[in-house]
Amino acid sequence: MFINCMNYQDYVSLQSNYLIMISTKLVLPCGATLKNRLVKSAMTERISNRRFEPIKGHERLYNDWSETGAGLLITGNVVVDRKHLESAGNVCFDDEKMLPKLKSWAEAGKKNGNHIWVQISHSGRQTNRFGTNRPLAPSEVQLKKMGLFGKPKAMTEENIQNVIQGFVKAAKLAKEAGFTGLQIHSAHGYLLSQFLSPRTNIRTDQWGGSLENRSRLLITIIREVRNTVGADFPISVKLNSADFQRGGFTEEESLEVVKMLDKEKIDLLEISGGTYEKLAFFILNEEGAEVKESTKRREAYFIDFARKVRAICKLPLMITGGFRSYDFCNEVLKNGEVDLIGMARPFITNKEDISGFLNGDIPNLENLVLRTGIKQFEDSAEGGFYARQLIRFSKGKRLKVNMSPLWCSMFLVIYEFKKAMAKKIAL
Repeated sequence: MFINCMNYQDYVSLQSNYLIMISTKLVLPCGATLKNRLVKSAMTERISNRRFEPIKGHERLYNDWSETGAGLLITGNVVVDRKHLESAGNVCFDDEKMLPKLKSWAEAGKKNGNHIWVQISHSGRQTNRFGTNRPLAPSEVQLKKMGLFGKPKAMTEENIQNVIQGFVKAAKLAKEAGFTGLQIHSAHGYLLSQFLSPRTNIRTDQWGGSLENRSRLLITIIREVRNTVGADFPISVKLNSADFQRGGFTEEESLEVVKMLDKEKIDLLEISGGTYEKLAFFILNEEGAEVKESTKRREAYFIDFARKVRAICKLPLMITGGFRSYDFCNEVLKNGEVDLIGMARPFITNKEDISGFLNGDIPNLENLVLRTGIKQFEDSAEGGFYARQLIRFSKGKRLKVNMSPLWCSMFLVIYEFKKAMAKKIAL
């Protein structure tokens, strides 16, 4: 347990005297203990029922991931507003009646002494047309990608207050259901990320303009959620290092927001980057050129930015993206560059290898890349491939590698349409 008389900075200094490896424990500022440093990062499950509730498939997925031995599992997008879905298969934490199903999901996901945290989000303008043609957003700046997103409506003060209360209610339900923490999603171009970006937030009121105003919604939600869940319940934030778009949220602005988060005493900061318009996980920089080979060898996509974060705050820090070798994970942990190692796709392609990786018996995890040969389809092909695997796992099926890249590139649009239509018919 965390020693009450010791502040977190003293604790960080103390643990630097020990050899930090991926298998060692981490005590968070709130006092919660993670049994090791490996995290299954959020991946959208897309399998909710027609009432936006979790199903047995969620229990099966998280039971299996708990068996891997990872210290923390973070759920895929759980939305706070069922009219603003990231996927038609999202679970929406907005109704106490679903608590029995939420409790079953939480129990399955923490059965081996690990934590399971709920990632809560609102999609804003990234809600596709299958959900609504006029999504709410900070400003009327449309996402133009494959014609899938309608022109948004600028949020009123009432809309903003409703969103704040939506996050608070979702956090309350998460705690009541037995989940052991939560993550507030403020990255990847979702609503809170939209408010942070001057490209998508052109408001002139207290919610727009200066960085202080653009970050107001995120900070307000953190404070309201903390008041609701208490001081000993872990709160994490997922934040973009940058949007990688001209006129968007910059690295310099992100570092300023990190300072704000440090003052709020959150328990974990996860660094990511990019939006639907500019994906960060394909090895490209903002000009579209390949990044230098030394960065590829370093594996982790955001490790350079993590060093800058380390220079200005002592928040527990996690990076997701690119980690595949046991030695490198231990290297960055030992160096104090990060506190937690986030992985997503290896929990699909290498699910049975994770426990061996944690104890060093398996030195490397496979980095499976799917390519169509058509540049415009590459991101949708990869997204479709991994979405199909998760759906298979939720049904008790095994990994299937030999899938058509072109079919995978079309899968998400077809699946989202069918799922959305089924829910509309049910309503």
